Amino acid sequence: MSEVLGLRERKKLRTRHALIAAALQLFLEKGYEETTVSEIATAADVSTRTFFSYFASKEDVVFHNSREGLDRGLEVIAGRRPGERAIDLLGRAVTASFATLAADDEFRHEMAPINHLVMTVPSLRARGLLLLFDSQQELAEALHRACPDELTLVEASAAVGAVIGGAKLAAFVSLNGGASPDEILEASRQATEFVLAGLRAASPASP
Repeated sequence: MSEVLGLRERKKLRTRHALIAAALQLFLEKGYEETTVSEIATAADVSTRTFFSYFASKEDVVFHNSREGLDRGLEVIAGRRPGERAIDLLGRAVTASFATLAADDEFRHEMAPINHLVMTVPSLRARGLLLLFDSQQELAEALHRACPDELTLVEASAAVGAVIGGAKLAAFVSLNGGASPDEILEASRQATEFVLAGLRAASPASP
């Protein structure tokens, strides 16, 4: 039984990857607005009904991996180590998020085309900004819950905004400069460490 379920899950994963690959290729070739769900399904050799069993819309295909790094970061924050400072916990959470994404070969391959779409299609840019805001809010609330005696919600929000904002901007600048996926991830990591160093200096450890 477990073997049958394993085969079924692998087939579902292959179908999902086929839909994503077909959609991104069509978006780049024809344009996002000009591409229909039916065309994506046909290119992936599945029915339109099958498409909607995986994704609710074309937007959801573009942002299909938006939760992976965030969920890993939230998991780290929820498992705060005894005595761990809030800034160190945030740094560990963001580092874990980057590691999760860096280990995903599909994400690395899709990084450039997805970012191109998000930056050039107004509706996708708006969705991307909303997701970024929502994810930062989730992280800030989680950080405040984990360290209520060290950071207010406002302070947690400021720390998360500084770290994530710096990392995202560094990634976009690197991408626009023609950097490789590895170089983009490294730029984000360096920006994160730079901001965290400033936050640690502004909030020295208690004696």
